[in-house]
Amino acid sequence: QLQLVESGGGLVQPGGSLRLSCRASGSTLAYSAIAWFRQAPGKEREGVWCINRTNNRFAYADSAKDRFTISRDNAKNAVYLQMNSLEPEDSATYYCASTFLDCSGLRHDYDTWGQGTQVTVSS
Repeated sequence: QLQLVESGGGLVQPGGSLRLSCRASGSTLAYSAIAWFRQAPGKEREGVWCINRTNNRFAYADSAKDRFTISRDNAKNAVYLQMNSLEPEDSATYYCASTFLDCSGLRHDYDTWGQGTQVTVSS
């Protein structure tokens, strides 16, 4: 059974960068679309970026599409989210999720989720 584990979150100053990792175990990610979602306190969980099995990328958060980049390494069974020029508004818990469907910005299209990693952008 597929399990996802996120890592790489932390506290960073505005303008800084972080690279989040989503590592899979129990099954391969190669045939799945993998998305990053984020959820700030009191807000809905929103899609950020998704990468499908053919490495097509889809952005769902307008505020992040020019600053964040998603990539995958099937050999390492991992997906990454490179986040640059971070802003306080990017502070949230970031989750990766997988689906055998194509990419979607809708959380109900994903059936496996990680536990999340906290990103805090503050001076």
